[in-house]
Amino acid sequence: MIEFKVAPRKATMGKMKGKTVYIAVPKGQQKISPEMVLERIVRETSLTEGDARNVIITLRNIISDCARMGTGLDLSDIFSLRVNVPSKMEENEKDVCAKSLKAPKLTLTWKESVRKALKELQVDVDNPARRKAKDPAPSPKGEGSEEHPGPQVG
Repeated sequence: MIEFKVAPRKATMGKMKGKTVYIAVPKGQQKISPEMVLERIVRETSLTEGDARNVIITLRNIISDCARMGTGLDLSDIFSLRVNVPSKMEENEKDVCAKSLKAPKLTLTWKESVRKALKELQVDVDNPARRKAKDPAPSPKGEGSEEHPGPQVG
């Protein structure tokens, strides 16, 4: 679960530009450290810590090689990576050259199992302003109105 708090920001664009707006920001980002990853791999597999460390180093090297060569990487049911080199628009065809290319980027696409896990993520916003508010008045068409009188006795 990720817990959020309410924080003020000054809008820099759009219809609310210059006004103070409120957004939900994470209270803190939890991370699993590399040591925790190694410990879990060792616990859940038959690999030693040295073997697991070597696998992670090799994966890093493979990703670096793919980035350097401009090739994609498909990592089974976790994610796929591809190199993306966008181009600037030129007015004339003859002006398109290597200088027209923007900085290369890696595009990561999560596979279905990870996307499903993200959909199951639980979030909570700690908003003191909402806690202080009294119970809202019943809606005119909701339970307790003439159209929906609610439960009847007898």
